[in-house]
Amino acid sequence: MRAACALAQLWAAAGGRDKLAGRCRLSEVVEVESVQSRQEQRSSPLYQGRVEVYAKAVHGRFRTIKWVGLAIMLGIYYLAPWLRFDRGPNVPDQAILVDMAGRRLYFFWIEIWPQEVYYLTGLLIIASFALFFATALFGRIWCGFACPQTVWTDLFMAVERRIEGDRNERMRFDRQPWTAAKWQKRITKHAVWFLIAFLTGGAWIMYFNDAPTVVVDFFTGQASAVVYFFTFLFTATTYVLAGISREQVCTYMCPWPRIQAALVDQDTMAVTYEAWRGEPRGKHKKGESWEGRGDCVDCKQCVSVCPTGIDIRDGFQLECIGCGLCIDACNDVMAKVGRPPNLINYDSERNQEIKAKGETPVYPLVRARTMLYVGVLVLTAAVMAGTYLMRATTELTVIPERNPLFVTMADGSIRNGFDVRILNKAHEDRSYTLTLGDDAPAHSLGTPAGDMGDALTLVAPADDVTTHRVFVRVPPESLTASSTPITMVLTEIATGEERRISTVFRGPEP
Repeated sequence: MRAACALAQLWAAAGGRDKLAGRCRLSEVVEVESVQSRQEQRSSPLYQGRVEVYAKAVHGRFRTIKWVGLAIMLGIYYLAPWLRFDRGPNVPDQAILVDMAGRRLYFFWIEIWPQEVYYLTGLLIIASFALFFATALFGRIWCGFACPQTVWTDLFMAVERRIEGDRNERMRFDRQPWTAAKWQKRITKHAVWFLIAFLTGGAWIMYFNDAPTVVVDFFTGQASAVVYFFTFLFTATTYVLAGISREQVCTYMCPWPRIQAALVDQDTMAVTYEAWRGEPRGKHKKGESWEGRGDCVDCKQCVSVCPTGIDIRDGFQLECIGCGLCIDACNDVMAKVGRPPNLINYDSERNQEIKAKGETPVYPLVRARTMLYVGVLVLTAAVMAGTYLMRATTELTVIPERNPLFVTMADGSIRNGFDVRILNKAHEDRSYTLTLGDDAPAHSLGTPAGDMGDALTLVAPADDVTTHRVFVRVPPESLTASSTPITMVLTEIATGEERRISTVFRGPEP
């Protein structure tokens, strides 16, 4: 390239074209700039260390909403395991309990068995689409107000401000040399953090064990190793995520900021800087005219209060959790300088374009996206409610004996063995009558004890699965094939409720 440019310049000096020489000079400049760019890339680090975020305390509407939400959600989390609900004798009375030993999930009057795990699937579907619906309407409202990471981080930051001071004080505190007073404050802060984290981990364990019992066992050293392990596991994760990592969890670890991009549109409400009104920004002195400039005085209070340390004036960003604290901070400044509030506001992208034209904003809640989410929510909830209301309290399972498939008795009759499993979901013992349906050939029923007859009486204990070994005998002349469909009928003696199940009777080739 350089040799070609040198020849071109000689040609230009001898009367050649100036245009070709100009292109060569431009190529030399581009080559020099590319070399400098590569050198800068080599010198720049591949990893940038975390920049500490010192979020300033703020007061206002959104901060109040966050405090109220924090109190309600933490109150529910810490107190719910202590609620009692009477379900009768020999049944746990904890209102919300995941009973791993008893293989049950209790939620007040609802009792879920392991084979009914599809209810949990339905709950996950409802929770997911409820989150999709809220995101389509209000953006990252979950992240800003209800996410456990946000709730516990808010609590940890409140403790930090209480002990070390607000933003400016903490910045000076971190730059101070390590004195006895600094050590005392820092140790106190981390001790309170650890106590909150420990209460968090302990409360989580109570959802899987009887709360009063596990607390006594924990502090007397009688709890299981599993209880101690998970208590300290959740203690450590809460301490690290809410106290140390903070905004890095939302930015780097959580997938939700990346997923939500597919759930929002131009009508989604989100924390928005009204650039059409705020620009051009700049410092403003009292008494100066507002003509020819925007309302933003470039005070950077919106940045100071942001828990993730971003500047909302740069537009929609991955790190923004939609908490609205920058709105409170900006409104406070607008009140001081005598300008209208909500320079930063919860609004949609479409409304920003409409307001910039001086027209009336619109807030369409009914959209194809939101109606789809509502439809899935209603359908899933209806299916779950219907199946729960119609579910039986007795379930029957019949498993034919496979080795051998049949036995030829001394009188020539053919005998099959079956394992009859009865799931009794009631809280009291039940008695049942087992018979065969009208489609069965001539037969007799029996048990390993030798009892034979047209019907058998079986007992199922409360809240348990019991297995009975049942024999069916059929005369050989009644069989017309090696496999004969039959129906077993289980009838509860007290209520007359029936459960039917189809199976087959095996025999030799006729």
